[in-house]
Amino acid sequence: MRLDVFNQLPPAQAAQFLRPCVDIDRWIDALVSARPFTSVEAVCDFALQCHAPFSGEEIAAALAHHPRIGEQAQGSSKEAGLSRSEQAGLEIDDQLARDLMEANRAYEQRFNRVFLIRAAGRSSEQILAECQRRLANDELTELLEVAEQLRQIALLRLKNSVED
Repeated sequence: MRLDVFNQLPPAQAAQFLRPCVDIDRWIDALVSARPFTSVEAVCDFALQCHAPFSGEEIAAALAHHPRIGEQAQGSSKEAGLSRSEQAGLEIDDQLARDLMEANRAYEQRFNRVFLIRAAGRSSEQILAECQRRLANDELTELLEVAEQLRQIALLRLKNSVED
């Protein structure tokens, strides 16, 4: 969508447009209220400023829409399509699929949430190594890492959704 069109959308439609980037009402409301933006860079800079810090509750709500890494998002929602697109470049053979499934399971048992990582620009092996590394994190450190990954995903999706 062109930035000028986004700037002119009614608030409810602008919020609906932003929700697939990250489903956090506070972030969406801040972006909608700050319009109009003069450039994609300006909207992304503002998005960076208003994300911090995501609360534990906001993170939990946002994660409810993310599939396990290595699994394809189901459904026809825009968010599911974005997730499938972001994971499309991953090359996962049978052994790596088993390793990712085991790492996902260990992560979920340890932190009681789905493992989240920005898949775009990473190899399957890098993602597996990150999951295994993050298993050693304490809860607070991991929550900060999840918030950073959500931020990266939201900005990537925002940049890919809005054009000058």
